[in-house]
Amino acid sequence: MANLISGAQMLVECLVKEGVECMFGYPGGVTIPLYDVLYDRQIRHVLVRHEENAAFAAEGYARSTGKVGVCCATSGPGATNLVTGLVDALMDSIPVVAITGQVNSKLIGSDAFQEGDTFGITRSATKHNYLVKRLEDLAQTVHEAFYVAASGRPGPVLVDITKDVFQGQGHYQPVTSIHLPGFKVFTEGHTGQIRRAAQLIEESERPLVYAGGGIIASNASAQLREFVELADTPAVITLMGLGALPSNHPNFISMPGMHGSYASNMALQNCDLLIALGTRFDDRVTSRLAAFAPHAKVIHVDIDPAEIGKNRAPDVPIVGDVGRVLARLVKIMNEAPRQPGEKLAAARRAWWKQIRDWKREHPLEPIFSTNEIKPQHLMAEIDRISGGEAIVATDVGQHQMWAAQLIRFNHPRLWLTSGGLGSMGFGVPSAMGAQVANPGKLVFAIVGDGGFQMSIPELATIASNGLPVKIVVMNNGYLGMVRQWQTLFYNNRLCGVELAGFPDVEKLAGAYGFEGRTVEHPSELAGALETAVRTPGPYLLNVKVAPTESVYPMVPAGSAIHEMVLGPPEPAPVPVPAK
Repeated sequence: MANLISGAQMLVECLVKEGVECMFGYPGGVTIPLYDVLYDRQIRHVLVRHEENAAFAAEGYARSTGKVGVCCATSGPGATNLVTGLVDALMDSIPVVAITGQVNSKLIGSDAFQEGDTFGITRSATKHNYLVKRLEDLAQTVHEAFYVAASGRPGPVLVDITKDVFQGQGHYQPVTSIHLPGFKVFTEGHTGQIRRAAQLIEESERPLVYAGGGIIASNASAQLREFVELADTPAVITLMGLGALPSNHPNFISMPGMHGSYASNMALQNCDLLIALGTRFDDRVTSRLAAFAPHAKVIHVDIDPAEIGKNRAPDVPIVGDVGRVLARLVKIMNEAPRQPGEKLAAARRAWWKQIRDWKREHPLEPIFSTNEIKPQHLMAEIDRISGGEAIVATDVGQHQMWAAQLIRFNHPRLWLTSGGLGSMGFGVPSAMGAQVANPGKLVFAIVGDGGFQMSIPELATIASNGLPVKIVVMNNGYLGMVRQWQTLFYNNRLCGVELAGFPDVEKLAGAYGFEGRTVEHPSELAGALETAVRTPGPYLLNVKVAPTESVYPMVPAGSAIHEMVLGPPEPAPVPVPAK
């Protein structure tokens, strides 16, 4: 008979069997038995300085690799500190398993020290969650958690484990299969619907691919590329999908939405067929939904049936894995290729010409100044250095939009950003997780001066683990996006947005044992970034940019997506006094 092992040992056996190489966490009283086992095992534990950042780091690990990220926290405040990261992963469909400790099962409900209803609190913050109060349920639950997190539409799963389960003794029975009768994943798509989609694509005059983060989650970039080249269809890629097509691909227009390009938004409004692939018709793309893509029939492919018809009713709904559906769609289109008639061919040529004209009329281009560093100049320099090959993690706000507009990504899983939830403080810990997963890769954390100050404690984690993350602070002295809205729509009544008291970064980085520098003049910027990249280990670069620059294009709230503000308002004419 196999030897008895503790629940903590059993948990680690499960993690090893699931291929977990690294976890991000912060220990506490209830999870000490787990950490006692980790002392002897090969799973790397990265000690963060705040549990929220453990979840963000696990996301960075998962987003950059496609593997399940793992984070761990103790009961009560440790578990509640994970919640923002869990909701972030839920909104962006990122596979994360969170392990939390809970008080002894006999104490649940007694207001014991560091007790919290983690199971209840995280019910709506996760794809699924578990409370394990019996040792014999532990192994099955942990393996189910990894299966649920990674299958279908990915997402976060939390496993809350009581202290007596950690300390109990039992036999580990390897789980050989997962059987969840109520959990069905539809992957292949309906053949008839795929054929209908192929027919619509062949007949349309102004087709447009609208692809999102589902392409990344499905590892379907190759299938997307094959499809757009076969159909010769222009493509807009959402914030969450950047990198799904190489930025220099001739069929790629740019990002659509509130701060998307003029060409992308105009293409959405004028297409006659919208091929929505792994995307959810988010309000930041559609703006006023009733006015979105008014002339288009819609093909919508998504693995989550709840997304089909949620915001826009499709003409051809297809529930399935977008990569598999695209592969079958390409096969059907190749089996019976149809040459378009001259009228259709002429319409397609006119469509492409129109899109190229839109791109020329209002291109997404960096702005330069000899007097001050423009934020767009900063992004252009990072783009030059990265060459479309670096991992770029951002925080949330203006810098996020400029980075999305101006930095190229030649591959998927290079762009890590908080899309759905928009979590400040995401950039540094997610870059940390990505660097752990990709030790030889150049990783930038591009953050604002607001979000950076929410994540300063992780400088200790970066330093103590020797992670060569290049942290670039776009410092405009404001909560820039809020300031932009207050300026444009609230009569410039600036309230609660000025960030005074930013630290001396040379001293701050030095306090953690690495280098930092502040840059204030455009002529210094390129050299400073090159120095940061050349320097072994982490580097903190504080770039002081034009303080009141705003992100354009911009679709104001309540407007249709083509009703863009393309630049700052013209100053009011100065009245000439009468003679």
